[in-house]
Amino acid sequence: MINTIRIQFFINSFVRIFATVKRRRFGIKIDKIVDIFKKLMLDRGPLGKHANVEEGYFMFPKLEGEIAPRMKFRGKEVLTWSLNNYLGLANHPEVRKADAEAAAEWGLAYPMGARMMSGNTVLHDQLEEELGAFVQKEACMLLNYGYQGIMSAIDAIVDRRDVIVYDAESHASIVDGVRLHMGKRFVFPHNNIENLEKQLERAQKIVDETGGGILVITEGVFGMSGNMGDLKGVISLRKKFDFRLLVDDAHGFGTIGETGAGAGEAQGVQDDIDLYFSTFAKSMASIGAFIAGNKDVIEYLRFNTRSQIFAKSVPMPLVKGALKRLELLKSKPELREDLWKIVNALQNGFRDNGFNIGSTESPVTPVVLNGTVGEAANLAMDLRENYGVFCSVVIYPVVPRGTIILRIIPTSEHSLADVEQTISAFVNVKKKLDDGYYKEQKLVEFTE
Repeated sequence: MINTIRIQFFINSFVRIFATVKRRRFGIKIDKIVDIFKKLMLDRGPLGKHANVEEGYFMFPKLEGEIAPRMKFRGKEVLTWSLNNYLGLANHPEVRKADAEAAAEWGLAYPMGARMMSGNTVLHDQLEEELGAFVQKEACMLLNYGYQGIMSAIDAIVDRRDVIVYDAESHASIVDGVRLHMGKRFVFPHNNIENLEKQLERAQKIVDETGGGILVITEGVFGMSGNMGDLKGVISLRKKFDFRLLVDDAHGFGTIGETGAGAGEAQGVQDDIDLYFSTFAKSMASIGAFIAGNKDVIEYLRFNTRSQIFAKSVPMPLVKGALKRLELLKSKPELREDLWKIVNALQNGFRDNGFNIGSTESPVTPVVLNGTVGEAANLAMDLRENYGVFCSVVIYPVVPRGTIILRIIPTSEHSLADVEQTISAFVNVKKKLDDGYYKEQKLVEFTE
């Protein structure tokens, strides 16, 4: 007992001495413990530092009225290009009717409890069966939310012996899921299959020693650039490496492929995707998500995905609403055709007028410009106030310093007249940007 106490004393003394030397060496002075809340107020984060700049205008803006191409912003009508209502299902009359009837019949409480305990119904099972069949997978699991769903699924799939290899431009939900992983993880530059091969070589050496496996994660459609993940290229590496593939196809589901089953269908590799994930927040215009794949794997996830085991089941109105949305997605290909009519007109219009919209292969349309954060704010205000065009503005640190992205999301509800108005407005504001107008005018103070 005495020896144990002495050993602990020496360990504690060494830790204190080491900490003191470290503080002195690196000039760190600690007078007292910092209030964790005070620290948050001092450093509000890369986006939070702009919180006081026209909050309600650039940060947390409020669009009012029915979800539609034209809505109200601060009392003015604006042409809206910032809603992921790709197929116009948000206010489709059949969808609204199904949502209303389900809410009246069931309320938002039913079913109560987690799915595993008391929150399951025949309709929950039906939705899973229909989703799995639609994306050509053996089984499917319904998820409460997309963000927490994919995070928790990643956490359930891997353990510390395994290695994750993922695309550098993966969505924040994937990145956060990867951060939960207690084993090794490697990232490859966006769609760089040559580098992916190098990362897989590193991963293979590790799993040869640990006895683990390799999980590759990418996206079907990347939400910022609009281009598709090179699923064919990833899958081609199975000739050399043994890995499983998880694809997040939130933007591809319902919008791409012959039937709308997504990027895998479009590239002819749907069968080679081991786990297919998507949300209802895009083409389905709702809340929720799903993951589909091999029956045994999905069954494992049912019992090990913590965000579902310990969370309330998806409310019945959302389930019945999702069933109606899926029915329309399957039975009305004209919704997808109308979407692509607008997508092609918009993207061709931008290209014909010399705009850089990158390598998008989807409805997501990023218009890339050069300018400071301040110029971006002035340009966006000019678009909204003087041209009646509302779109999302992406600035540093989300994109490199000196880059501005105006992200346009076309829908089947937009018209060719909307496209014409938007192209004309963008031509005008780009000329002003190139002429230095937004640098001089100071329409709004927005510092780097």
